[in-house]
Amino acid sequence: MIAHVSGVVAEKFNGSLIVDVSGVGYEVAVPFGEYEKAMLGEEIKLYTYHHVREQSQELFGFSTLAAKKLFELLITVQGVGPKAAISIMSIDESEAVRNAIASGDSVFVARGGGVGKRIAERVVVDLRDKVGLPLRYDNSNLTGESLPINHSDEALEALMALGYNLADATKALEGVPTDLSTADRVTQALKS
Repeated sequence: MIAHVSGVVAEKFNGSLIVDVSGVGYEVAVPFGEYEKAMLGEEIKLYTYHHVREQSQELFGFSTLAAKKLFELLITVQGVGPKAAISIMSIDESEAVRNAIASGDSVFVARGGGVGKRIAERVVVDLRDKVGLPLRYDNSNLTGESLPINHSDEALEALMALGYNLADATKALEGVPTDLSTADRVTQALKS
């Protein structure tokens, strides 16, 4: 299986990138946000899911390991294939999608193209306990508002690289101050 590809973005079309890896172009379907951020000629690393069917093989790519793991969870839900999962992942950043599932927000999940109300509800019911708790970071200005969800939590990525699943990594980071360095956050999470 192809775990990741690193190379130069050679072309972009229809939600896919062609990544040139030492002269070999890999077509990788990516969520809309990844597609929009990718610039022609720039270096990119994508964690990939290699989907093999009888008639074809496809690569689905993500800039973070957490996003790939969430995609893999999505395709375990009955009725959600890789294309529907990419559609769900294209709604917003992967952490926002994970947070919506953890919060039970099936209306958010149903915003994915081709994902109906019934499938969205099934996603929430099947994955709610598997994706960890919803994250909210409290604002220190005492206004009672919340800061936006951290969409690229390096500590979360580090814990997952150490073998934690998404739910356990999220739970381990709960209560760990977000203003610490990544290394300090991971250390505190490992101690708890």
